[in-house]
Amino acid sequence: MEQHELLLYVVRCFEKLKIPYLITGSIASIAYGEPRFTNDIDIVADIKLAHVDTFKSCFPEDEFYLETESIKNAIDRRHQFNIIHPSSGLKVDVIISKGDSFDQSRFSRIKKLNVSEQESANFAAPEDVIIKKLEYFKEGGSDKHLRDIVSMLKISADLIDRAYISSWADRLNVMKIWETIQKKLL
Repeated sequence: MEQHELLLYVVRCFEKLKIPYLITGSIASIAYGEPRFTNDIDIVADIKLAHVDTFKSCFPEDEFYLETESIKNAIDRRHQFNIIHPSSGLKVDVIISKGDSFDQSRFSRIKKLNVSEQESANFAAPEDVIIKKLEYFKEGGSDKHLRDIVSMLKISADLIDRAYISSWADRLNVMKIWETIQKKLL
């Protein structure tokens, strides 16, 4: 299975079960910026305990590694769980929505982007991808997040609302990083 096939497979499950979701992380930054290699797919979803059994049934045990207890624990702790496709080595990180004001904002700003010739999927808006990458950089210091942000700002500049980013950057305590990036681009 190729990465785009796994993405479609997972998206179809979310849509069939009517579970709100959005694609974020590297896949989203690639959609708005420059291509780069990534081996995982990050999806934020509003999965509830009532969804667990039907969601798990989307992923046959002979093809996927997905633990029911991991899903339940992630829901309970508002954390994440993994779906692994062992034969390809691909992984999906399903991040449970925190339901906070930022998640509410990004779910209200979903962008439908094509993931195949016939299908589209819910993606985080470019500003929301940038905001999360600012947070991830602050937490871990990985330059890949900065490279993704700069790439998105260069390629999708006309789509990006910098005032929106500034507002959230201030609220989420990543304004200094955001200001530094903007100064370097001038």
